[in-house]
Amino acid sequence: MREIEMPGKYNPAAVEAGRYDKWVQEGRFKPSGNAKARPYSIVIPPPNVTGKLHLGHAWDTTLQDMLIRQKRMQGFDTVWVPGMDHAGIATQAKVEQRLAEEGVSRYDLGREKFVEQVWDWKNEYASTIKAQWGKLGLSLDYDRERFTLDEGLSEAVRKVFVTLYQKDLIYRGEYIINWDPKARTALSDIEVIYKDVEGAFYHVKYPFTDGTTLDGKDYIEIATTRPETMFGDVAVAVNPNDPRYQSIIGKTIKVPLVEREIPVIADEYVEMDFGTGMVKITPAHDPNDFEVGNRHNLERINTMNEDGSMNERAGKYVGMDRDDARKAIVADLTDAGWMLEVEPYTHSVGHSERTGVVVEARLSTQWFVKMKPLAEQALAMQASEDRVDFYPPRFEDTFTRWMDNIHDWVISRQLWWGHQIPAWYHKTTGEMYVGMEAPSDPENWTQDSDVLDTWFSSALWPFTTMGWPDENSADYQRYFPTNTLVTGYDIIFFWVARMMFQSKEFTGRRPFKNVLIHGLIRDEEGRKMSKSLGNGIDPMDVIEKYGADALRWFLATGSTPGLDVRFSYTKMDAAWNFINKIWNASRYVIMNLTDTTSSAQPELANLSLADKWILSRLTATIDSVEKNFDKFEFGEAGRALYNFIWNDFADWYIEMTKETLNGDNEAAKAVVQNVLAYVLDQTLRLLHPIMPFVTEEIWLTMPHEGDSLVSAAYPVVNEAYRNPAAEADFQSLIDLIKAVRTIRTEANAPMSTAIDVMIKTDDAKLQAIFNANADYINRFVKPKQLLIGADIVAPKLAMTQVISGAEVIVPLAELIDLDEEIVRLQGEIKKFAGEVKRGQGKLGNEKFVNNAPAAVVAEEKTKLADWEAKLAATEARLAELKAAK
Repeated sequence: MREIEMPGKYNPAAVEAGRYDKWVQEGRFKPSGNAKARPYSIVIPPPNVTGKLHLGHAWDTTLQDMLIRQKRMQGFDTVWVPGMDHAGIATQAKVEQRLAEEGVSRYDLGREKFVEQVWDWKNEYASTIKAQWGKLGLSLDYDRERFTLDEGLSEAVRKVFVTLYQKDLIYRGEYIINWDPKARTALSDIEVIYKDVEGAFYHVKYPFTDGTTLDGKDYIEIATTRPETMFGDVAVAVNPNDPRYQSIIGKTIKVPLVEREIPVIADEYVEMDFGTGMVKITPAHDPNDFEVGNRHNLERINTMNEDGSMNERAGKYVGMDRDDARKAIVADLTDAGWMLEVEPYTHSVGHSERTGVVVEARLSTQWFVKMKPLAEQALAMQASEDRVDFYPPRFEDTFTRWMDNIHDWVISRQLWWGHQIPAWYHKTTGEMYVGMEAPSDPENWTQDSDVLDTWFSSALWPFTTMGWPDENSADYQRYFPTNTLVTGYDIIFFWVARMMFQSKEFTGRRPFKNVLIHGLIRDEEGRKMSKSLGNGIDPMDVIEKYGADALRWFLATGSTPGLDVRFSYTKMDAAWNFINKIWNASRYVIMNLTDTTSSAQPELANLSLADKWILSRLTATIDSVEKNFDKFEFGEAGRALYNFIWNDFADWYIEMTKETLNGDNEAAKAVVQNVLAYVLDQTLRLLHPIMPFVTEEIWLTMPHEGDSLVSAAYPVVNEAYRNPAAEADFQSLIDLIKAVRTIRTEANAPMSTAIDVMIKTDDAKLQAIFNANADYINRFVKPKQLLIGADIVAPKLAMTQVISGAEVIVPLAELIDLDEEIVRLQGEIKKFAGEVKRGQGKLGNEKFVNNAPAAVVAEEKTKLADWEAKLAATEARLAELKAAK
């Protein structure tokens, strides 16, 4: 046995220590530079520089790393571009929170000093994120690292803004927008999360001003959930077709508490069968009221400040927080006799995705992208050859529905951290200028203080990271469009759709060929991980305990595309156990090789049945893994690898080789060593994209040429090794061994108990297989006497197992209970009869027989014949026992 430095137990910390830094220093993750190789590129979904990476990031990037590592090994010219997102509102909120803990606000610092503080934050967390990338083993090309606020991307953002503005696809206007009063900025529709909130309908009297009555009352009843906005009321609307209110259209009423007169107007927006059929119109605080106000040329009265407090238009409530003002107004309406009823009501209320506060609908002047033309282009692209393929395909419907019903995109944010809008206003004339650079006389101009929505720059990520707007850049020419985007289903609207329409608009091409959509990481109970639940898992803690490869294995194989995955430490234990199995199997193999053992493809001559079987099983596994990777079915690829490594290679083939390795036939030993080395080598290569650390460690311990698996050739199917006959023959051996083991277990006869084994078969081929492999049978079954033949007569007291083509009989006169054996055989007969009935039913179905492929029908017929033979043999044995009894 060779002396090797492989401990008897897998230690991930020792295996992974220093490995990543060595890969980076050696330039292992750079493109090959082979101009003849097919390019394959991925851009990382840039994590926000708001904090550390979470398990979702680990999942997302592990899948990307698996793809890029496999393609690199397959000879593609690969590049995986790393980068991070400045994450405007999210990062600014984090820094403001840190400053608040020190008693400082951004206004105390001023814009320039505050932005310096955010850059310091960015640099701190960018270093943390890069260290985490290293812990995960991500094969990123750091020479190409980008940041959404770096100089190149800033130039691209300005070009996109100016171009869209010149094409009248960006405009500035006063509209009702979603407003975050904590961050004091506008939000897009998809940055608003709706939650059910316990509130109330406040039924309030609005009195007529001229003595008019309605149903004997000198007032009308208005129900509202937002009494604090009533100071912005400019009308009450009824449906023009509502017969109840024809007489009051054109009349005037008073707004309670402020005594301001407003008209009653008619507008078809009002639903006659909802509530009282009368609604107050507040154009500055409701998007629907805004449209009604435009149709009727109504005043827009904004009653709130940017921070959600009441302004001077709210009368005596000026300066009060909106929630406090509501309570005071309700109390005053009640005291003054204006409140008719307070009706409890649960309704859906928008909250800021970033700060969590209730969003206000607020009248504001903002910048917008006109979305309809861009959406139409993107949808047309999906009907062309340059389409983006979604995996799973159902998520394309999500994209299409959103694009079909898209609203104009509010892109301005009232923040200091981000891409400042390239628009300037003349200090004297008020003239507006939009351009790539500031005006030539900047002292007379003031730049728009707003910044762009984070997603505006993120939408350009696939092509700006490749050098655009320089369309002659080498990376843009070589690697764009990119090949695969990996991301979660929760940002299809935010990011995927925006990349698609911006890429089509500015490059004329799709941004990526494929988009692989995964789900969310949940806890064991299926709950979303969150700070409030305290169920978040730090991936670095998992790596410290189990190693990166175990985490990667769990993330890679734990779900199917598009579905969520539940994290559990039980699954992590199983992942670690699997790697430990690989480690121990590899250690055994390597210890039994010589320094000159070749891991080259074994010659077909001189191979045993076991050798032919394992090479055929390896071939099938390579085929399955590659096909499933191509379909992004990593769970299926993982199952194929697991079954091959644990069952076929470790539990069967390695055990089979011990007979030869411990023998004296040096020629046979050399053949087995070559097969072991080759199969282990190919298996490590297959596993490497998923488990880069442990496979590299084991592979470098083997006797072969090569200095890293990172750039080693990926396995390819060798059709010469496909051997269905060898697989079937060897399966008969496995079935035989399992049958005897089952009998031993049921008879409570351990391996130390001497038993005779009789194999009854009239199949000459089976007899030859069992006789030729008697050494294996003896090793795994340990019979006192082994009899193989067609004329074997089972003794009265024996246990039997029926396998395909044979009956395995173990005489156990002193151990067996005849009655129990009869009951067991009756159970077997019931099982076999069920399978026969199922097969007959399937083959009796004309639709199946006529429409299924011929090979499938033939396979079903073979299965049925096998079950029928097993049933007949078991029934015959049962009859013998009953007769003997």
